[in-house]
Amino acid sequence: MAINLVKGQTIDLRKNDKGGDYDLSMVTIGLGWDVRQKSSGFLGKLFGGGQEEEYDLDAIAFLLDANGRVANLGRTVQASNGRNIGLYEGDVVFFNSMKHPSGHIWLTGDNRTGAGDGDDEQIIVKLNDLGQQYQKIVFVVAIYQGKANNQHFGMVENAFIRAVDGKGNEIAKFSLSGDSTYNGMCSMVFAEAYRKDNSWKFRAIGEPHSTDNFVDLLKKYIQ
Repeated sequence: MAINLVKGQTIDLRKNDKGGDYDLSMVTIGLGWDVRQKSSGFLGKLFGGGQEEEYDLDAIAFLLDANGRVANLGRTVQASNGRNIGLYEGDVVFFNSMKHPSGHIWLTGDNRTGAGDGDDEQIIVKLNDLGQQYQKIVFVVAIYQGKANNQHFGMVENAFIRAVDGKGNEIAKFSLSGDSTYNGMCSMVFAEAYRKDNSWKFRAIGEPHSTDNFVDLLKKYIQ
């Protein structure tokens, strides 16, 4: 049975409650969310009040070394629109660099609405194959252009991050619903996985930040 985590709680990803081992050959880190419905009074109905048409939450992973730092920031490439993109093929997995050079961690795609049941975004990690130089993975969620669109985690409900093993067994889930304390918060360090005692641990964090640019959070891990 999956463990429902509370903020700050840590579990061993490998051991299940039946004394066996979870399959960490390919772990899915799934993230999901819903957008709180707007007020639906008379004026709301008259002018089309309801859920936001687009509310783009992005999943990002930072791969850290033994010093808690992102060692490889990748390279800069030129996109088709002529803009330069940094952090390409480095130790940051995000929407412009969706697969890590090792081939052992990747982002499956981008859901712009959070509509429907199940995971809205997924990061797949082959924990058993990930090189020893990687000691921790930090999972971040950021609202794309949240500041410009006045969108924040106070408007998000039923947000969750969960870990599912290679056989489809849900290991753990950490849920979070936005309230007034998250107003103005456009990104979040949601959880982390790290090596310890020849296994992998998973910790629920839920640390909100006002920035909508994950690079601002990345700075902590490169200084």
